[in-house]
Amino acid sequence: MIVRDRPSALRLFLVMRGSVMPNIWRSLLGTTLLAIAVTWTQGTLWGHKITIGAIPFTLMGLPLAIFLGFRNNAAYDRYWEGRKQWGELVLRSRNLARQCLSLIDGGDARERMIRRGIAYAHALRHRLRRSDPGPDVAPWLDKDEWERVRALPNLPHALMLGMGADLQGCLRERRLEPALVPAIDASLSAMTGVAAACERIHGTPIPFSYALLLHRTAYLYCVLLPFGLVDAIGDLTPLVTLLVAYTFFGLDAIGDEIEEPFGISDHDLPLEAICRTIEIDLRSALGDTRLPPPLLPVNYRLN
Repeated sequence: MIVRDRPSALRLFLVMRGSVMPNIWRSLLGTTLLAIAVTWTQGTLWGHKITIGAIPFTLMGLPLAIFLGFRNNAAYDRYWEGRKQWGELVLRSRNLARQCLSLIDGGDARERMIRRGIAYAHALRHRLRRSDPGPDVAPWLDKDEWERVRALPNLPHALMLGMGADLQGCLRERRLEPALVPAIDASLSAMTGVAAACERIHGTPIPFSYALLLHRTAYLYCVLLPFGLVDAIGDLTPLVTLLVAYTFFGLDAIGDEIEEPFGISDHDLPLEAICRTIEIDLRSALGDTRLPPPLLPVNYRLN
């Protein structure tokens, strides 16, 4: 995620980190070169004058802008829903640590559950990003448990089953009052719900046909636009085409960027920083004084 202050007016057009320009510059270049060629030939193609009035662009432009805005709203809803779910995981992880320490009477299980809570956050992050969880998850589990769960298809679910088994063991050993079990179980269920919600977002993209229609329409609009402008504004056609293309291509690219919020691009959620926050809080609850520092943005990027 890009974290930076809004640049001053003098630097506004020079900022590249966090801009969609690296993703759309080829499309902008092609469209602008086409506009220059159309301006040079006065809209003549293979000896035939192509005249397109303003009405088609008015009819296409307004619906295109509305649909691009609607698609970006849908993409941002997915992004914000993902952030809310990870905020919920932070809350429930803190509650789990507090409940284990205050409601469970001694034993190794309560510390094991808290450490497993740290492993759960890391495991969910790696599951969503399809990366190797070993280096971040293994240090928080017993060696035997890690060997047992490392090859399972759903590591967060396996860790939650382990938490359930420890909760049952505490109840059986009478380290926990039966009336207090639902409170801890509610925290575990909420953490499981976070994983399910994130998997839903991750596994259900915006329908491809909808995105493809908008993508094609934006390109068609920007390719035909110079033919509709050249007779009216002449030499300014390439500049106006560039500005319009930047708007439409940029909106299209932003929707693509934030549609999948759990990746590793500049505009995705900072899952590593959130996991570090959970790790610091839970290790602090265990009395660990050798806490890692919070992750900070590097070159304006927070991972």
